[in-house]
Amino acid sequence: MVMAVTALLVVPADARHRHRHHKPLTPRAEQPLTPRVDQPLKPRGGQRLKSRGKRQLAPNQTRQKTQEPLPSPADVPMPGPGIPVPEPRPADAPKTDAAAPEGQKTKGPKTTGAPDRFNEEKSRQKEQARPESSAPEPSANTESEPEPPAVAPTPTPKPDVEEEPEVEPPVVAPQPPQKPADAGEKMLADPRSADRPQGRMPAEEVACRERLKTLGVEFEEHKAESNPEIGCSIPYPIVLKTLENSVAIGPGTELNCKMAEATARFAADVIQPTAKAEFGADLKSIDQASAFICRPRNGTRKLSEHAFGNALDIASFTLSDGKKIEVGPAPPEKDAKFLNAVRKAACGPFKTVLGPGADADHSMHFHLDLEPRQHGGTFCQ
Repeated sequence: MVMAVTALLVVPADARHRHRHHKPLTPRAEQPLTPRVDQPLKPRGGQRLKSRGKRQLAPNQTRQKTQEPLPSPADVPMPGPGIPVPEPRPADAPKTDAAAPEGQKTKGPKTTGAPDRFNEEKSRQKEQARPESSAPEPSANTESEPEPPAVAPTPTPKPDVEEEPEVEPPVVAPQPPQKPADAGEKMLADPRSADRPQGRMPAEEVACRERLKTLGVEFEEHKAESNPEIGCSIPYPIVLKTLENSVAIGPGTELNCKMAEATARFAADVIQPTAKAEFGADLKSIDQASAFICRPRNGTRKLSEHAFGNALDIASFTLSDGKKIEVGPAPPEKDAKFLNAVRKAACGPFKTVLGPGADADHSMHFHLDLEPRQHGGTFCQ
């Protein structure tokens, strides 16, 4: 390395002569592109090292050196034999002082030739390996921590189903449901509720029983029935067995004597002849659905006529030939004719007559009773 530097410093005398007197177009051959060996580099900390041989150039010479073009190969003198020729530097290689960052400058003096190229190559590799200052450094949490949006997202409102609506109080307080009349509620007063049997049967009751015997009605005496809490009372009941001409009625038809007599006469005067006319057969039996029963009228506080043994519900009729005629909303045509005739004829002997079409409670039977009405009137539907 020392021999190469020394060889560069030896310049022929004719070349120096041309430079002084003829103003050459190319820089001096002995002037290398890199600083001389005896001219040290500036230290990192800004302190200048004292050079062994400090050479000051005039201002015009400095300006001339910077403005002079690069020498061509024809103008550069060839060294004498035995002197090694340095290899040309690449044209596109940046100068070490200009390309290398300030922090990468070496402390010692620069040399030419192979060591200088080695330093340049090392500096180029460092430049390539060094990331660009303008590029943002990748963050380790780039994927795990996304950038927050410009506008904060609004939380999803809860569905209206979970929110319990406020229940506004009603304008009028709801009334409790009415209790049915038969749920222990006191019934309306009825004078017949106070009837009780006496020590001796009244003459009217005795006469009624005599008439039943004359009609051929079979019956049995029954003990008195009463319920002071509800108001039901039947002081002199009888239980019908058969009507005139041995027409059976049952089962357990318990009535007061007056209602029993009206039923026997109606069967003998209306039902028997109507069955004979319509079907050519005699009446054999009457199937009753209800006689004496202690209860109020449906949905009211008024006692039913059944509570005094003063009403009878008929569900069907049976003829001597075995035909059965049932009361209902849509009976056969011939049966309907018979039932309509009996129902129409009952309005008179009985004060109340109800059946199919009157209401839902009487859609499957005839209701007959002797409820006392003003001026002896009737109620038939």
